[in-house]
Amino acid sequence: MRTRTAVTVVLVATLLLPAAAAPVAAAESGASDCAFPVELTDASGETLRLEERPERVTTTNPSAAQTMWEIGGRSQVVGVTRYASYLEGADERTPVSSEFGVSIEEVAGTEPDLVLVPNSTDTEQLAGMRDAGLPVFHLPRAHSIEDVAAKTTTIGRLTGNCEGAAETNAWMNESVETARVSVDDDDERPTILYPLGSGYVAAGDTFIDEMLTTAGARNVAAENHTGYPQLSAEVVLEMDPEYILITDRDSDIHAEEPYASTTAGRENNTIYVPVQWVNQPAPRSVVYTVENVSEQLRADSAPSSGSTVEATPDGTTSDTATEGGTSAPATEEGTSDPTTDDTPGFGIAIAAVAIVATALFSRRLDR
Repeated sequence: MRTRTAVTVVLVATLLLPAAAAPVAAAESGASDCAFPVELTDASGETLRLEERPERVTTTNPSAAQTMWEIGGRSQVVGVTRYASYLEGADERTPVSSEFGVSIEEVAGTEPDLVLVPNSTDTEQLAGMRDAGLPVFHLPRAHSIEDVAAKTTTIGRLTGNCEGAAETNAWMNESVETARVSVDDDDERPTILYPLGSGYVAAGDTFIDEMLTTAGARNVAAENHTGYPQLSAEVVLEMDPEYILITDRDSDIHAEEPYASTTAGRENNTIYVPVQWVNQPAPRSVVYTVENVSEQLRADSAPSSGSTVEATPDGTTSDTATEGGTSAPATEEGTSDPTTDDTPGFGIAIAAVAIVATALFSRRLDR
């Protein structure tokens, strides 16, 4: 049985974003023109006009909060959900979470100039925010890393942080290219599966699938499925992944059936990434996930060193010994169950139970 040494990139409190030579088009768009008023159409087809730079921004999903932290808009943020608690200083903002999403009353209480709303928000709650007169911008779902960059650019434009958004995207793209593993033949890629719980997995046409592919793995769920489907045990066993991606939310899922009966489960082959990185479509999440997965796949054939990879402000890494040769998953309050955007329901026969289950599952990923 092979054992895995978890290689974890640790969040640095203050990251210095290096200048990169070739940001993608999404990073360049609007970087030179960040004047107000600004008028943009959101994912729901509604147009929002902001007459001046918003000084009070409320985020109703953690990836939008993370993005605001990255692009230099931290001081503008006045409201966050509980799943953004891992961000430094988030506890100083007004919490706006409710049992199944966000509280419109709490959001309104922050007196926002702008509310950044995820694609997961249902139409009723979105309408409720607009009926309350809140300046809402409904963000689109991220299917790819390019979509994450585009969303970062949009948030930068709406909040007057265009230059910060461009620099952040440049850093993200440069870092991803550095960590990218080029494999011409898919058969040479180690196969991987990311279980989300209750039989759901991350499949094709998702930013998670692209991160795994970029890191040099082959997502077996993406071969015949898209989005976040619920798969039967028989299908999982037929896929027979060589690796299981685990997080601090489900660190032992590879030991549960049907995953325990796959090659990954039998050989204890796991790749660990903190849940707030792999599940949130934001620049730092993309970088840390690609770096962690690629680093662990490369390290798998090397002798276990009992060390982690820690990011430092100058972009270098340093080895830190961990007890027992593994790094313990870092658990943060509120990051054990990040939100999702448009994941299907559990398909439970009883309608009332299905509604509750769907609401709960729809917040396991934040897109």
